[in-house]
Amino acid sequence: MKFSMSQLTAMRTECHKLIDLLDNYYFGKHQAIQMLMAPYIDPWNFDHLEEKGDTEKQPSPTNLRANKLVDTMLRALVTDSQTSFLMGGIGSSVMAGHDNCHYDSYESQMERTFGPVWKAANMEFTFQNAGEGGGCGDSYENQIYCVRQNVSPNIDILHYEWTYFEHGGAYAEHESLLRWIQMLPKQPPLHIFNTGTNEKNGQDVKLVQYYAQFGFNAFYMKSGLYNGGYDYDTERKEQDIDRFSWGYIGDGYHNTTRYGEMEVDDARRDSLGTVMRNWHPGPMAFQLTSDSFTYVYTHAILKALDIIEKEINEGRDPREKWDASTRPLYLKEDLPDPMFCDPQYCVVDEPPGCLNYELPTFGMWGPRVEDPDDDLNPYIGEVQKWTVSHKENGLMYMVGKKDTVVFKDREDKEMCRHLDACGYIRASKADDGMVVFRLPKMEVGLVVVCGCCGKNVGEAMFMNNDNLEISFNTVPLNKTTFDVWPNKKCVRLLKKFPTSGRESETPTGHHYLALKILKDTSPVQISHVFTI
Repeated sequence: MKFSMSQLTAMRTECHKLIDLLDNYYFGKHQAIQMLMAPYIDPWNFDHLEEKGDTEKQPSPTNLRANKLVDTMLRALVTDSQTSFLMGGIGSSVMAGHDNCHYDSYESQMERTFGPVWKAANMEFTFQNAGEGGGCGDSYENQIYCVRQNVSPNIDILHYEWTYFEHGGAYAEHESLLRWIQMLPKQPPLHIFNTGTNEKNGQDVKLVQYYAQFGFNAFYMKSGLYNGGYDYDTERKEQDIDRFSWGYIGDGYHNTTRYGEMEVDDARRDSLGTVMRNWHPGPMAFQLTSDSFTYVYTHAILKALDIIEKEINEGRDPREKWDASTRPLYLKEDLPDPMFCDPQYCVVDEPPGCLNYELPTFGMWGPRVEDPDDDLNPYIGEVQKWTVSHKENGLMYMVGKKDTVVFKDREDKEMCRHLDACGYIRASKADDGMVVFRLPKMEVGLVVVCGCCGKNVGEAMFMNNDNLEISFNTVPLNKTTFDVWPNKKCVRLLKKFPTSGRESETPTGHHYLALKILKDTSPVQISHVFTI
C-alpha cells in the first residue's frame, strides 16, 4: 500500500501543525472555529461522526456532509494510483483573483498553505483556477455546462463563485452543476464561495440540506470576518471607518497577511493587507477564504487518518473499503428528484460536453473540430479554414494599479500574471468556408453555440446573420427554431434530438454541427459549443 504508517504519522503531524497555526492566528480555537468553520450555510462539524452501518439512527445533514468530505479524503489517501489531490475552481473575475497578483488569489494562497499537508503523504496538492473575467461575456449560465473541460474531470473537490451576478436566482444552476459532477469519476463535493454575508435565505439553504450526502455547502467570506467578533458596524457608525471600502488596509484583526508580515517592501506589505480592492477581494480577504477551506479540509483529513489507522491496527487493508475502485457509481436515477433544475437537462448520466476556446482550461473537450480530410467528415473536400485565436494579455493584465506600481522594478513580477484570456474560432469571409464540429455522445440532443466577445452577441452573430448557414448532420437548420439561451451570448440550436428527416440520421455514427460563411460578413467568433 502506498500510504504507510510513517506517512500517516507525518501527515497527522503536519495537520496538527497547520491547525495550531490557524488557531493561534485567529486568537484561539473557539474563535478560529467561528471564523473558519462556521461561516457556511451549514457550519462544519466533524465531532461524533458515525460510519455507515454503525447506527440505525438517521444521520443529520451536517454529519452526512462531513462524512462525504472525510470519504473524499480517505479515498484520495489509500488509492495507490492517486498521487495528487486535485481541486478545481470555476467562476468570475473574483475566482480569477483580478485586481491582485495571481499569487495572491485564494487558490494560490491555499496551494501554499495546504500543500505541505499533502506533501507529508508524498502527494501533491493542486488547485486549478479556471476563473474567467467578464470581458468575454460569460456568466455562470453558460460556464457551468463546461465544468468537465474548464477543470479536470478527475477533481476531488469543486469550488464555484459567481455570486455577485446571481442576485439570489441561480439555484437551478447550482443544482444542475451539483448533479452533473456526481457523474464524474470522484463525485466531488461542490462548495460555493460567496464574498458577502450569510443571510440564511434563498433556495440554496434548501439545496444544502437536500444534497447533504454529496457534501454540498456554501461559504460566506464577510460572515467569517464578522464571526470573529470585530464590531465593524459600530466602527463605521462612530468612527466613519469602513474596512470593506475599496482599498482599506487591515481587517480589524491583522494589518497584513501572514506572508505579508515577512515582506521587506513596505508598499507590498501594505498591499497585502488590503481587504477589498473594489468589488474584488484583496489578499487579506482571500487569506481568510483560503484559511477557511484549508481548516475545514484539514479536519476532514484528521478524521480520515484516524479511520485508516484503526483499520491497519485491526489487521484490515483500508483499500478494501476506500480504494477508488470501490466507490459506488451513480446513475441518474440514483440521485434524488431535482428541486429546481430542468429534469430534461439535469437528470442525465454524463455531464455536458463542451468545447471552450477561452483560457484557461484543464479538462477534456466534448465537441471537437473535425479534420477536413478525415474520411468520416461529411463535408470532406469542402473549404474548412476557420482559425483559432486568443487575446494576448500583458503581464499586468487585471493586476490592478497598486501592485502594478509595486512590481514595476521587481524581478519576481511574473507571479502576478493571470491565466484567463478570451478565445474563439473565427471566420468572416466566404473563402473561409465552414467549420465542422464532431459532437460527442449525447443523451438529450441539446446543442448550443456561444459567441465572443461580449454579453449580447448571440442573436446578431448566429440567429440574425443571413450570411451564416448552420447545419446539423448536413441538413441546414431553420433559424426560426433557435432561441437565445442560456444567456445572451449563446444560442440554442437544438433543444433535443431531431426525430425525423435526414438530420436525425447518423450514417457515420457521429453527429456533426457545421457553420458556413455564405458571404463576407462581420466576424463570426465561436467561444463555446456545448451539448447534452
